[in-house]
Amino acid sequence: MTDKNMALDTPIRSTENPYPKPAYWIALIGLILIFSGAMLAHMIRTSDGISVSDIRFAGTDGIEMSALLYVPAGASEAAPAPAILAVHGYINSRETQDGFAIEFARRGYVVLSMDQTGHGYSEGPAFSNGFGGPDGLKYLRSLPMVDRDQIGLEGHSMGGWTVLAAAAAMPDAYQSIVLQGSSTGAPFAQEGNPDWPRNLALVFSRYDEFAQIMWGVDRAIDTPTSSKLQSVFGTQDKIVAGQLYGSLADGTARILHQPHTTHPGNHLSTDAIGRATDWFAKTLKGGSPRPASDQIWMWKEFGTGLGLLGFILLVIGTFDILIRLPAFAPLRRAPIANGIPRDRRWWTIFCFSTILPALIFFPVFIAAGLGLPASQWLPQAVSTQVTIWALASAGIALLLNRLFRSSATPALSPWIRTICIAMATVTIAYLALLLVDRIFHTDLRFWVVAIKLPSHSQWGIAAIYVLPITAAFFVTLRSLCAALAVDGDSTAKQYGSAIATLCLGFVILLSLIYGIFFLTGTLITGFDPLSTVIALQFIPLLAAMAIITIFCWRRTGSHRPGATLAGILVTLYVVAGTATQI
Repeated sequence: MTDKNMALDTPIRSTENPYPKPAYWIALIGLILIFSGAMLAHMIRTSDGISVSDIRFAGTDGIEMSALLYVPAGASEAAPAPAILAVHGYINSRETQDGFAIEFARRGYVVLSMDQTGHGYSEGPAFSNGFGGPDGLKYLRSLPMVDRDQIGLEGHSMGGWTVLAAAAAMPDAYQSIVLQGSSTGAPFAQEGNPDWPRNLALVFSRYDEFAQIMWGVDRAIDTPTSSKLQSVFGTQDKIVAGQLYGSLADGTARILHQPHTTHPGNHLSTDAIGRATDWFAKTLKGGSPRPASDQIWMWKEFGTGLGLLGFILLVIGTFDILIRLPAFAPLRRAPIANGIPRDRRWWTIFCFSTILPALIFFPVFIAAGLGLPASQWLPQAVSTQVTIWALASAGIALLLNRLFRSSATPALSPWIRTICIAMATVTIAYLALLLVDRIFHTDLRFWVVAIKLPSHSQWGIAAIYVLPITAAFFVTLRSLCAALAVDGDSTAKQYGSAIATLCLGFVILLSLIYGIFFLTGTLITGFDPLSTVIALQFIPLLAAMAIITIFCWRRTGSHRPGATLAGILVTLYVVAGTATQI
């Protein structure tokens, strides 16, 4: 029996509306949100006459490096301005530093917000060439509008090690440095002391997840007692936050600030950003001082956040338009919902489906990280971890499907048309992203959740991961559309049930982790802080995939189109947003 016949012969129990009305307006609203949000972000970036350019420059061994260059009004070869090299952390990209870059530029600094090697649009393997730091500082000093005697360095997390690598390679090429959630010393930076690096401000949050790795203390709130930090500050006593140590004139100044936020929270903290602007106002000459409270970067974040929401709307709106074209009209089927009520059996399937994938998250990520290091065939460590977790979750769904067989079976859309409509939908959505990138030089993001246009090499890497990730979604989302879809549910219940199934386990897990963290200062997952931070992205990402899946299922009666879309989109999201090691 063919897929088409199976879809036609299966008894159909329709839900609220077997054939939803056309929703072309969804795609239009999505486009409006994308471009209006990107325009708002551009207006904030370019306020006060600042220009922003997307640039490429040659690094060590000719490796292409990527950056956003912010140039304040009035900066020129005739009137050079002070400058700052700003660098993001591990598995982030240059736009992650926008809050800092915008406020630095508004205060008269030329800002080079750089992609580390192996991140964003910078080529080469991650961690190579001092993470690209020396190349970035060398390029910044070559710009004619930069005052070479007044350069500052700022980096978040591994970006701190990047700028420390630049400081070590060119010890006389900068005046001061701000480390955000970072440290001197092991594992990747030169050991600090009272004389190096020059004029250091450390912004290390009270709830930073990486306290043990960075400063050798179990709790971030105990960072002032770190012997490693005390050696950098030149004292054996507990460091007093906000107190100036050493001498600005001699280049030995030291200061510690501890905002009430987390490691990734530094990017959304007016306190963390304000501390950085104040330090450079004290240590660099030639800027235009503003109060630390004078910040507008959050409106840029709001704009790209609107664009991120618009991207999801554009995806589902485009699918709705395409499904009504003659070429794809045969895919339309009424959704088949489960005939049983939301009883004990349903709740059992739901609880296992939402809790087990969250419970296996840390074991799978740790095992994949240790057992499947980056290689020629699996060049991105985090993408490999995500893939293995997705496959393990699919295994759970398959087991549950055998234990609790559903009375409903979703229609099986023809493969060729399913793949074609998914690829056409993604192509149209990414064309909009391409326009935003070319016109406004931005991705679509809120905080660390970002839809980025992949680089040339990342498109090839995505081809490695897309098949296993998509296969995993086929299994997982089939259960979502069969055993957990209840006949008679309203539209809101259909979407709400799907979102809860995919996300609630992570909501509970992270609420427990961070609830204890904020109450006691102890991160119970301190054995793997990186995966803890990565897990935060799973909630919005899985929620978006649930919405896309149910939207497609309501129009095709099949899990296949939504699963194909989810697999492609998640693959591109992960590959473009993480680091390439090989």
